[in-house]
Amino acid sequence: MSIFAFDIDGTICTNTFGKYEEAKPFKKQINSINRLYEEGHTIKMFTARGTTTNIDWYDFTKRQLDKWGLKYHELITGKPEADYFIDDKAYNNEDWDWERNAHKS
Repeated sequence: MSIFAFDIDGTICTNTFGKYEEAKPFKKQINSINRLYEEGHTIKMFTARGTTTNIDWYDFTKRQLDKWGLKYHELITGKPEADYFIDDKAYNNEDWDWERNAHKS
């Protein structure tokens, strides 16, 4: 099994540039991540929310992910250790094959 680390804003939801309450989930990406979770992979969600403002968005973000029905093991504010990083700034989430990689073992 692998460890997957997914960025939140711009990757699994709309990028609202700091207006996190307005973020809309991308159901296709959430369903793909949930399949990886159900296959036994470790799912880490990470975000840079609050890094420039020093506002603690952890509790809000956790509630938001739960509301969207996302299955994950860990929420990290910062850079996690993982085998794969899927992020709108690293590996472009637009190029990530969500369907194919949902079945990666």
